[in-house]
Amino acid sequence: MGWLDGYVALVTGGASGIGRAVVKRFIAEGCTGVGVMVRSAEQAQGLQDEFGDKVLTLMGDVRSPADNQAAVEATVARFGKLDTLVGNAGVWDFFAKLEKMPIEKVAESFDEIFGVNVKGYVLAAHAAAPNLRASGGSMIFTLSNSAFYAGGGGPLYVASKHAGVGLIKQLAYEFAPEVRVNGVAPGGTVTPLRGPVSLGKQGKSLSAIPGFEENVANVTPLRFIAQPEDHAGHYVLLASKENSCATTAAIIQSDGGWEIRPLR
Repeated sequence: MGWLDGYVALVTGGASGIGRAVVKRFIAEGCTGVGVMVRSAEQAQGLQDEFGDKVLTLMGDVRSPADNQAAVEATVARFGKLDTLVGNAGVWDFFAKLEKMPIEKVAESFDEIFGVNVKGYVLAAHAAAPNLRASGGSMIFTLSNSAFYAGGGGPLYVASKHAGVGLIKQLAYEFAPEVRVNGVAPGGTVTPLRGPVSLGKQGKSLSAIPGFEENVANVTPLRFIAQPEDHAGHYVLLASKENSCATTAAIIQSDGGWEIRPLR
């Protein structure tokens, strides 16, 4: 018996990294089906190969209202209901400093980073809300230690993650009592989180930065860098109606103790 027996979930950005770890763990915990929003046919095929008919892959852009609506409708049509939305798609700015960018590039990058990291969550929440109200379900959004602290990216990324904190609290307020809304804030993780097209970083990933793993481990109080699966249990807990029925507007910080890191 799993904590999510009979549940149906929808995960955006679920083809790799933390999103894929969540899909895998949800299925292991008993989900009968998981809709997964992806960007490419290659990603879709990889999920189908690993999880078979437990997943429904859905091509789309999280910045598109129509794609979010279609993802929810297809998931409900295939599996009969929706219990949990996991908003996870994200983009990182590779520490892009404000004054180093031409002002036109600032505007372009703002639109892309906030479009994926904030607008994508808002649209997914809007699309999923009626079905989650019907099931008494929940929403879970992936944030970051950058949602609470400076230094984990440039101003655009850090601001977008801070915006996620406000979004979670406001949605929890609006959707109560039928729908719980929570978040998970991972710290540095070995994940292929990509950069924005607007900065020419779409082909680079967070974990490919030279020395990334060692540097994160050295400044984290628990002295290791997390793998995507190290965070997945928090999503299971927050999705479970039995185990977190009294929890909403909460954000679990899964960052190795970033708040208590020693000053250097």
